Amino acid sequence: MCEEHTVSLVDVLEEDEELEEEASAVLAGSDSDHCSYPQGYVKRQALYACSTCTPKGAEAAGVCLACSYKCHEGHDLFELYTKRNFRCDCGNRKFTELQCKLHPDKDEVNSLNKYSHNFFGVYCTCSRPYPDPDDQVEDEMIQCVVCEDWLHGRHLGCVVPDCVELQEMICESCMNKNPFLWTYATHLAVQHAAVQVKVENGLEDSKGNIPNNEKEDDDVEEPSCKRSRVEEVPNCKLRQLQALGQKTVQSGAVFWPPAWRSKLCSCNTCQERLSEANLSFLLDESDTVLTYENQGKNNEQRQQGHDVLMSALDNLNRVQQLEIIHGYNDMKAELKDFLQRFAADGKVVTPDDIRQFFEQQSRKRRREDSRHFYST
Repeated sequence: MCEEHTVSLVDVLEEDEELEEEASAVLAGSDSDHCSYPQGYVKRQALYACSTCTPKGAEAAGVCLACSYKCHEGHDLFELYTKRNFRCDCGNRKFTELQCKLHPDKDEVNSLNKYSHNFFGVYCTCSRPYPDPDDQVEDEMIQCVVCEDWLHGRHLGCVVPDCVELQEMICESCMNKNPFLWTYATHLAVQHAAVQVKVENGLEDSKGNIPNNEKEDDDVEEPSCKRSRVEEVPNCKLRQLQALGQKTVQSGAVFWPPAWRSKLCSCNTCQERLSEANLSFLLDESDTVLTYENQGKNNEQRQQGHDVLMSALDNLNRVQQLEIIHGYNDMKAELKDFLQRFAADGKVVTPDDIRQFFEQQSRKRRREDSRHFYST
């Protein structure tokens, strides 16, 4: 007789805690009680777009986490994950019939905000919603660190590497808009099928053709104000990489390993190049989504403090643990069904909704306890 495989309640809760930490990291990194507008253009925050207030055809607008709860409860919202350097639009000129309840005194527009088709609920080069009811293919969505659009893995034009959650991706469109990035890609990027290194005298691809978007200059152009002073920056890392005489096939998205930003050149010329392209954030390692999520997890842990339940489980006998785990699994299944209704309707779950759920669970438990008392 084979030994029965057993899983303790501690194992179950630890696994669910890990999943909950990942899911809450984005929200925990933002303030759920106060509008972020007074903070100005926030370095990175969770954002939402309200289809009820700014439908397709209207001006694109984004609202912070707190406003999504307090000002747009019951509205049809698009979750935008996080965006950089964005200021909350809630209640400004773009919202003709809504005033922000948390911070009504706002400028008419936030001129430095950047918008995309994401704010109308579509993503990727295919401009489809997510989740897409008409797409039966299971595929992960990956965010470009430059344009911050989300793209299907199958639409990236490259092989998606392992451990993608630890890497950053720049889509092919953003690479081609900033050709000097291809130089870095040759030496710094995660090497896969779409990043093929070629020697300087062998520019042909596997079919013997020279890609049309190759340039003899390795696509590195100096800012106009600096071209006459190139000789003043002999320690430019970008120039040193160019001098190595290697190139890549400039096709498909590019994945970058951890800490790749620290290896970018930060000489004056390169800083100006990045500034002109609105890419100065690439020199800031704290700009990454991973850093933001880690901050959110740390915030969540500080708020939760010591978990008494996890510590008490070791003091329960096997029968007591089984009773609790059955009750936990029942509640977990009911909570999943409860949350799926919100997902199907495209609504945001508020703290009041969660409180209502657990109040119903409490009343249900009291009824069950009463029936058990009278039956005994």
